[in-house]
Amino acid sequence: MTVPQAQQPPQQRQRTQQPGEQQPAQQEGAQAKPAQHPPIAEEKASLTHHSARIGGQEIKYNATAATYHIKADDGTPKATMFYVAYTKEGVTDIAKRPISFVYNGGPGSASLFTHMGMGPKRVVLTPDGHGMPAPYTVVDNEDSFLDATDLVFIDAVSTGFSRPAPGEAANQFHGIIADANWFSDFIYEYVTRNDRWASPKFLIGESYGTTRSAELAGVLQERHQIYLSGIVLLSSVAFSNWGADNRFEFFLPTYVTTAWYHHLLPPDLQNLAIEQVAQQAREFAHGEYAQALEKGDALSAAEHQKVVADLARFTGLTPKYIEETNLRISPFRWFKELERDKRRTIGRLDSRFEGMDVDAAGERVEYDPSEASYEGAFVATFHDYVRRELKWDSDTYYTVSANVRPWDQTGNTEVAEVLRAAMTQQTYLRVLVLCGYYDVATPFNGIENTFAHMNLEPPVRKNVGFAYYEAGHMMYIDEKEHHKLHKDVDEFLNAAYAR
Repeated sequence: MTVPQAQQPPQQRQRTQQPGEQQPAQQEGAQAKPAQHPPIAEEKASLTHHSARIGGQEIKYNATAATYHIKADDGTPKATMFYVAYTKEGVTDIAKRPISFVYNGGPGSASLFTHMGMGPKRVVLTPDGHGMPAPYTVVDNEDSFLDATDLVFIDAVSTGFSRPAPGEAANQFHGIIADANWFSDFIYEYVTRNDRWASPKFLIGESYGTTRSAELAGVLQERHQIYLSGIVLLSSVAFSNWGADNRFEFFLPTYVTTAWYHHLLPPDLQNLAIEQVAQQAREFAHGEYAQALEKGDALSAAEHQKVVADLARFTGLTPKYIEETNLRISPFRWFKELERDKRRTIGRLDSRFEGMDVDAAGERVEYDPSEASYEGAFVATFHDYVRRELKWDSDTYYTVSANVRPWDQTGNTEVAEVLRAAMTQQTYLRVLVLCGYYDVATPFNGIENTFAHMNLEPPVRKNVGFAYYEAGHMMYIDEKEHHKLHKDVDEFLNAAYAR
């Protein structure tokens, strides 16, 4: 469970019976014949040995590609979870070697993007992160975190090579609370089987994986008495209950930084550094703009005219368009509108990327040009790498993006509180929030506001740090920003471990 018994909300966070699990008893006299299902596939593992140049040093490491059976409390196998673990060779005392559990988001995304971005090998892209045509190349990842921590990349159930056991309903794994419970059980299995109970433990989640990490902080503590040393929130979801107009306020600073990148701002803003532009955008979003949205129809004509002009100045959009949106700029229409005059669209995962639609007059983009640019390279290189270098032999289809809808949102409004409680109860738990200035999937101002309203006491608040990157959702695709990411995360891990 994720909160103490006395604090449980009406729908408890403890996993007892999930949707789709067998009911414990049938009506008296019932003679229903149980369905026959094939047995769950046996656990398997492939151990290989490698070396890579990381952080200026040659590191020898073991790679274990394997599956674990995740079981119900009565020992019944419920799912097979696939992972790849990288552990540094020559460590004399593994109790002093940090270990980090890494995963993607979605929900429904496999771990391959974080794997090929943070693991010891990476896919070669252009310096700013654009994909290149085949043949694709994999090289040593000089900015992997393996120099500071062992890494375990995990595929959520229904993604990657992870699957429910035969006869088990997939929906019992698809929800905020259930997902965190099953991940916690996997982590318990891993640290137990590999003698890592004494090691400093970290979570590194991307996108929805940040929501998972926040929930896991409480679940691990309450369900398995596993206390974390730190959490890295990469491109974080703002796991809080936004109001109707908050969404427009939180997206606005990212609209502004994107307009700055594409040179669409007036000279006084365009000549500023990105950090200065972002700060002015924050102040405008939560000052004049927020006040205008709050006033609604009570806004005077003069006030309305001024906020329209200021929005146009900050965003690069026309006053006419802003008028037509009633001051509320939808991101899905913004992707299309910002460079409509050039017949170009803007990327969602990375707004530096531009695309082209056949219908330049439309309201919605046909595709995300950032994802389309590098997805093929990541997927192809992972398939080749896991089979040829890690010697993983499996006929299971590798599901890059699974349909996990409907996703049970029970507990969605309580995730920030779960993290607050975990940080308060273990006051050494540190959190590093990593934000891309050009990430429109999880805009940086959203998670800033989440932490600003978590009611953390000063001794706990000092354990939260933010770092910003001139990149998008996956800042590790950008060569320069990847170097900064490596430095920031290594420093965070080392500082948390040193305590």
